[in-house]
Amino acid sequence: MSATPSPQKGRAARAVDRLARNRALRAVTLHPVVARPGYWFATAAGVAWGAVLGGFRVSRRGGVIVCEGLPRWAFGRGGTTIGAAYLTRDNTRESVLEHEAVHRAQWRRYGLAFIPLYLAAGRDARSNRFEIEAGLERGGYR
Repeated sequence: MSATPSPQKGRAARAVDRLARNRALRAVTLHPVVARPGYWFATAAGVAWGAVLGGFRVSRRGGVIVCEGLPRWAFGRGGTTIGAAYLTRDNTRESVLEHEAVHRAQWRRYGLAFIPLYLAAGRDARSNRFEIEAGLERGGYR
C-alpha cells in the first residue's frame, strides 16, 4: 500500500489505499479478534472447496493444508492459498509450499481484509508487496 495512490490504479484500489491509511479502521479490522475468525472462515471455505474439487486429496505439508488434484479453473496461476488451504493441481514443490506458507501467515494476520488488500496491491507479482514478501523466486515468478 503506497502512501499516495497511483493514477494507474483503479477506483477500488484507491479506496482501499485511503482506508488503509485510516489508523482507527486499521486497528479495528486488523485486530486479531476480528482478523482471526476471518482467517478461520477462509481456511474452512478453502479446504471445503479444495477437498470436494480435488477428490479429497488433502494433506498437511510445509505449513499449509494442501488440496491437490483440482481442475485448473479452480485456482489462480499454479495454485492459490485461501486461509491455510493451498489449492493446486500438482504444484507442490518444497519452495512453492514455503512461498504459500508466507501467504498463510498473511491471511492469519489480515483475515478477510487480505482479499481487498491483495487485490489493491496489483496483479503484477513483481510489484505486489504480498508476493514480494512471500518470495518471488520461491513462488515461481521469474
